[in-house]
Amino acid sequence: MSTMNISLPESLKSFVDEQVTQRGFGTSSEYVRELIRKDADLLQLRQVLLKGASSDPAAPVDAHYFSALRDRVQKHACE
Repeated sequence: MSTMNISLPESLKSFVDEQVTQRGFGTSSEYVRELIRKDADLLQLRQVLLKGASSDPAAPVDAHYFSALRDRVQKHACE
């Protein structure tokens, strides 16, 4: 695992220390890693949503769609 040193003003260091204690993290590094993972997940979700928004429209999701979906699920459940 690589090491990265960061400098924080005292107010942010206090905030991090408080979050570590309140949220049950073992160290400030664990807290920061969790923040980075969540940020990466949000960026990935954003990319997926933007890709979906820019894609061609799919088949309409209407009563017929759900009826066909129920039929497929029931057929699969009986197998």
